[in-house]
Amino acid sequence: MGMITSGFLLVLCIGLMAGIISGVIGTGSSIMLVPVLAHVLGPKTAVPVMAVAAVMANISRIVVWWRDVDWRASAAYAATGAPAAFLGARTLLVLPPRAVDAAIGVFLLSMIPARRWMATYLVSLKLPHLAAAGAAIGFLTGVVAATGPADVPFFIAYGLTKGAFIGTEAAASLAVYTTKTLTFQGAGALPPDDLLRGLMVGASLMVGSFLAKPFLLRLPSTTFRHIMDALLAASGASLLWGAFR
Repeated sequence: MGMITSGFLLVLCIGLMAGIISGVIGTGSSIMLVPVLAHVLGPKTAVPVMAVAAVMANISRIVVWWRDVDWRASAAYAATGAPAAFLGARTLLVLPPRAVDAAIGVFLLSMIPARRWMATYLVSLKLPHLAAAGAAIGFLTGVVAATGPADVPFFIAYGLTKGAFIGTEAAASLAVYTTKTLTFQGAGALPPDDLLRGLMVGASLMVGSFLAKPFLLRLPSTTFRHIMDALLAASGASLLWGAFR
């Protein structure tokens, strides 16, 4: 199949690093991997391959943080996020990707002051808010390869942090990415070679997730929130740069 090229070996190495980093901060693996996947495999192939890899990465995070998962929160998000991801995946080829990237970039940047405002005024989100966030972010996740840490502020404002945040966000995202993957497969956009590539990339992410747990256990909650803000800023800026360059 000629699958293990030097370029794909680079993808797997970056996947391992992305798995470790996202295992500590709970998200971000897609943003690190998608540009490399798009360069090696092409942008159209990168989206379904990343969807498969994301399913495996989220499974590993759930396993690592099983005891800390807030299942009510993940269910509220997934209940609307999964069907929205189906709709987003079905309209992937209709919407202009650059416009979507720009919209997500602005959203991520705006969520930095919004999260700080909610923390300052002790705004605590409830399950209906997570369901609303799931619908919006689920649709965007279906449309583009990665929405980045778009759901981070909502789970943090719900009161989750560190292992509880990572496990709950992974459980919620698992339903979204599984739906997205099945939609691609049903539409014939995930041939066996690409499925195998996605499984290989996902395996590298899974190893990274298990290696990351000791680092997160030693990370102060305040530092964790600062890292989240930095990730939102970097992700939002990179999406805007890609949309307008």
